Amino acid sequence: MTVKELINKLAVSHSLTAQEYRFLLDERSKDDEEYLKELAVAARKDIYGSAVFVRGLIEIGNYCKNDCYYCGIRRSNRSCDRYRLLPEQITECAKQGYSLGFRTFVLQGGEDPFYSDGLLCDVIKEIKKLFPDCAVTLSLGERSRESFLALFEAGADRYLLRHETASKELYNKLHPEGMSFDNRMNCLKELRSIGYQVGAGFMVGSPYQTNAELALDLKFIEDFKPDMCGIGPFIPHKDTPFASFRAGTLKDTCFLLSVIRLIYPSILLPATTALGTIHPRGRELGILSGANVVMPNLSPVTVRKKYELYDNKICTGEESAECRSCLEMRMKSVGYEIVTDRGDIKK
Repeated sequence: MTVKELINKLAVSHSLTAQEYRFLLDERSKDDEEYLKELAVAARKDIYGSAVFVRGLIEIGNYCKNDCYYCGIRRSNRSCDRYRLLPEQITECAKQGYSLGFRTFVLQGGEDPFYSDGLLCDVIKEIKKLFPDCAVTLSLGERSRESFLALFEAGADRYLLRHETASKELYNKLHPEGMSFDNRMNCLKELRSIGYQVGAGFMVGSPYQTNAELALDLKFIEDFKPDMCGIGPFIPHKDTPFASFRAGTLKDTCFLLSVIRLIYPSILLPATTALGTIHPRGRELGILSGANVVMPNLSPVTVRKKYELYDNKICTGEESAECRSCLEMRMKSVGYEIVTDRGDIKK
């Protein structure tokens, strides 16, 4: 079977074997990539039209108990300028975001015991009380089932937890001892069983990654069917063990966005900040490959440069209104429009 025939099969059945996904990745041509992109955009437009959903990202703190080898806020990075936003600061970011048209707020941070269930539940309840028409998304790493449940009952709607890789062997190369592939996967299952809209995702071009591992990621997305899948290129950080590794590519990331759109046509698929970091029009090209979500930053400008997961992150000096306005113009330039909407998945 040719690559084009496999693309057609995927568009109809939304399923391939891991070996077929690997064949797609290994053997694709430029013409195949263009053909896939056309089908992905058509599938996305059939469900969501030209709408692009915005998520207001609030980076609540950069303390982390973990020591992931790729991450700039890893515990061992002594050069990291640490900060934590207080509950009233988080709420103020949401207030500013609401006035700018955001109807989803993403509270993201490292795995930091300071942010206890009690503190987070109070913040979630306050945001939902002020803005009952909004969705609250959390991206705070691995927690216990009891913690996930408490946050859900407080009003959290969604939880983003990148699986990082569907290969246990690769997971162990990206993380230190004490972090568990099985626990990461179990957390995703717990989130789903509690009732969250669940987001997974992986890095493209991470150290030691091959097309065999990426094929497993695609099969995992097919089987788990997350409501959202956040993928972006690996970008090294100068103060990590992976500082000398090459970044992932725009080409590979956009190709995988298109594949994922055909795997699960209604999935919510971000054009990430990392994509915009490796190419001046990275987010626009992500949208033109099948993505339909962007996540501008609502964090206070004073802390944005401190939340540095990788080097040269964009938009660290812009006010929230500037960031929103800039993205709106960027999306219009490629024929799409940002909508004021919670942006729930259409199933």
